[in-house]
Amino acid sequence: MSTVTAKITAEDLDNKLAERRFRVLELARELGSVTEACRRAGIDRTSFYEWKRRFQTLGWEGLKDLPPAIKNHPQTTTQETVDRVLDIALQHPHWGCNKISDDLEREGISLSSVTVQNVLIKHQLGSRGARLLKLEEKALTEKRELTAEQTAQIEKANPIFKERHFESSRPGELLCQDNFYVGHLIGVGKVYLHTVVDTYGSYAFGLLHTSKQPEAAVALLQNEVALFYQEREIPIGSILTDNGREYCGIDSTQMTHPFERYLSLNGIRHDRTEALWPQTNGFVVRFHSTVLDEFFHLVFRTKPYLSVSELQADLDVWLHTYNWERLHVGYRNLGKRPIDTVNAFLLLPDWRERCLAPALLVPARQ
Repeated sequence: MSTVTAKITAEDLDNKLAERRFRVLELARELGSVTEACRRAGIDRTSFYEWKRRFQTLGWEGLKDLPPAIKNHPQTTTQETVDRVLDIALQHPHWGCNKISDDLEREGISLSSVTVQNVLIKHQLGSRGARLLKLEEKALTEKRELTAEQTAQIEKANPIFKERHFESSRPGELLCQDNFYVGHLIGVGKVYLHTVVDTYGSYAFGLLHTSKQPEAAVALLQNEVALFYQEREIPIGSILTDNGREYCGIDSTQMTHPFERYLSLNGIRHDRTEALWPQTNGFVVRFHSTVLDEFFHLVFRTKPYLSVSELQADLDVWLHTYNWERLHVGYRNLGKRPIDTVNAFLLLPDWRERCLAPALLVPARQ
């Protein structure tokens, strides 16, 4: 009963509204002045002429309020077309939306550049960087073959991709170690940075020392690296270095070299880049470039250091940011922090079994 009453009331209101508008039309006819009729009725001339047009066209019904217009939704893009857009975007990650739209047009698919952009944004591929990251991820997880053009684009956006020589399946399986000359501190002398980088998730360690000797390289492993993995019950599988004298002796079979002896006593395999890859240790070389640009080049211009320990304290703060706070792009972390990658591995149900597998050093690309 209430619904019927509501309908009648609405119809009555429509009729009363139509009557009021009709009286305004009649008043204008009687006065011979639209302006005076609109002034008395308190309406504008535009509305008057709209009602007059509707009354002449539709009669009494034209003076009533029109029902709300049905909004026509734009034609939904088919899933097949969406898939084609995503495929082209990954085939040519540097193409813009206009280029993709033109390419679709040649295939007989009419899709505006705005719609292409909306599709890409919806699938988190709105920027060229996002498309390159997705393509790099697919190359790793789906063993997708990359064209020369795609490889060049990824390498330009992510230099680490070009330097990726070896794959590792877990944290600690393969660590890269090296050192480089940092600079000269007044009253101290030459200072070197000894570094270790985990190839699984880019977690990095650094120790400043006044020497390049094997003892400094061992100190970093013993006091920093080993403790980090022991706390997480993750064994260290292999250390990859170059053929520097701080890492190997003339006759490595005698195990008299301090660095090699330390690795042997702790069950860690020692691999060298010369026998495995014609280039240098790419992971740690890339890290050296980063720490130079983002730390040393900045702090040496703003702060005078009088001791190695003072410089080490500031480096430790930067390393914490690098490992625990900073988001890393690339196929290893995919936008996560290095510590997140390590923690994610520890959440795997079979992580302990994976740690028992022998360390394998396999070139990532031939």
